[in-house]
Amino acid sequence: MAKILVIDDDLDICVLLKRFLKRNNFEVEIAHSGKKGLAAQKKDAFDVVLCDYRLPDMDGLEMIPALKQNDPDSEIIVITGYSDVRLAVKVMKMGAFEYVTKPIHQEEILANVKKAIEKRNSKSESSSKSTTKSKKSSTKPAPKSKYIEGTGVQAQRLRKLISLVAPTDMTVVITGESGTGKEVTATHIHEASKRSDQPMVAVDCGALPKELAGSILFGHLKGSFTGALNDKIGHFEAANGGTLFLDEVGNLSYENQIKLLRVLQERKIQRIGESKSKNVDVRIIAATNEDLKAMVQEGKFREDLYYRLNEFSVELPSLRERKQDIVEIATFFMQEAAGEFEKEVNQIDDNVIAAFENYSWPGNIRELKNIMKRATLLASEQLIDLNTIPVEIQNPALYEFDEGDDSEILELRKVTERAEKKAILQALKKTGMNKSKTAELLKVDRKTLYNKINSFGIDLS
Repeated sequence: MAKILVIDDDLDICVLLKRFLKRNNFEVEIAHSGKKGLAAQKKDAFDVVLCDYRLPDMDGLEMIPALKQNDPDSEIIVITGYSDVRLAVKVMKMGAFEYVTKPIHQEEILANVKKAIEKRNSKSESSSKSTTKSKKSSTKPAPKSKYIEGTGVQAQRLRKLISLVAPTDMTVVITGESGTGKEVTATHIHEASKRSDQPMVAVDCGALPKELAGSILFGHLKGSFTGALNDKIGHFEAANGGTLFLDEVGNLSYENQIKLLRVLQERKIQRIGESKSKNVDVRIIAATNEDLKAMVQEGKFREDLYYRLNEFSVELPSLRERKQDIVEIATFFMQEAAGEFEKEVNQIDDNVIAAFENYSWPGNIRELKNIMKRATLLASEQLIDLNTIPVEIQNPALYEFDEGDDSEILELRKVTERAEKKAILQALKKTGMNKSKTAELLKVDRKTLYNKINSFGIDLS
């Protein structure tokens, strides 16, 4: 029986979730503060943690890394009363599995919990596979696409790049804003490669605890450090013969960049506590939403590692750059959600389509997927109408930067500050909150941009 930990200071929500999840054959424990939740996690292993973003003693930005440090394999679903795409992107980058907003819909929670457990189980299965398993040389059937590709110019270009690089063993760097589908693209490359009958193991570099990164990536022997109760193979061994996907590779600490470079150069790994090295045959696909070249220039990312990784690059377009595909992608997600929720929703109102085409989609395809999933759940009949989508999508102008009354501003300094703040906000919106690209667009260095963001009190959370 899968075990769920619910961390929320709202007693009613805790009772509601506990009763509902128990009825669906889950073992549930509840905690009403961050510290109590972390203490419970240290005593017992949980498959999934449902954690409120705002707790009395800690917030989500503190809880996610703490929960991951206690148990890197536990999947985290963040619950919040704030419908903020930027916050959703941030918690997902930190290692959360999913982000749901209040009011809580039980079927949505249940669907996300089941998916989180499936992901955890699939990771466990990958890690338990023997690393000495020989490659199969038999002809493989063409992989079945798990996502909608689109028919626009950008989609056609992406398909061509994937078809060119997939059959090779070249190391690939996938770039693009958060939510553009970097992991899906990596999966498609793996499935179309000669390694498709071997495992693909995904690693979220942004969620790797610094102290445990070596153990997670390379494995350890029993007793090699406090808490090493059993021998454990790392992600490199688990992916032997297949593909290792390094998501948000730009977030690797400098020390772990050195370790990764050594493995790429020597194609050997050494478990913590082990004296001998062993060969690994792994294809690397890395992904980032940062400008690695800029990070190299700033000394934040090793130049030799950058060139070792960047044998072939694939840049994913933002959703606002491929609006001709929005209806097709939205329909795909609606059909997927309708099947999951066992509903007969099969139409999208023209007004919804118009709203979608006028919206900037800072969270890209991931945001569209979440919107369609929620809209399908909320739809009372077969149609997704304006009542099922968030207000900020219906009326984006209400959430744009307010210029205020310029007649009240007489000081030149204030006029300049207001203009600079507006330009930064517009650039952040255009680049999907990517600070490196924003600095490039504004033709300033990143340090200057960071100082301006702090000076103007711009909230990027």
